Amino acid sequence: MAISQWGRARLASFRNASRGLVLAFQTQAHLRVETVGMLTLVVWGIWEGLTAIEWGLLASAMAFVLMAELMNTAIEFTVDLVTRESHPLAGGAKDVAAGAVLMAAAYAAVITVVVFGPRCWARIIQ
Repeated sequence: MAISQWGRARLASFRNASRGLVLAFQTQAHLRVETVGMLTLVVWGIWEGLTAIEWGLLASAMAFVLMAELMNTAIEFTVDLVTRESHPLAGGAKDVAAGAVLMAAAYAAVITVVVFGPRCWARIIQ
């Protein structure tokens, strides 16, 4: 059965997106560090036996950080394409994008404390 034009376009989109993810992981050290941290939280969550709601909170926070980091990377690539010279607007665009990552990471930290904090506290006071 032949793939329709619509199906070919979807496959091409998926390939392009996959290439973008690979490029981001190859070029962005922060993304790799964040991913290792997230995998650590997944292992910790399995060990703790998180509830479905806790998994949902943790997964949404992790996805939020990854999406912010990917958008930051796209903005940095675009700014670098437009100009290599130092310009206040170029620097501002990069700083604002980095600020979005910082906000996402802060949100993820709060969620991590909400999910794991009570378990850790219970162990401390025993």
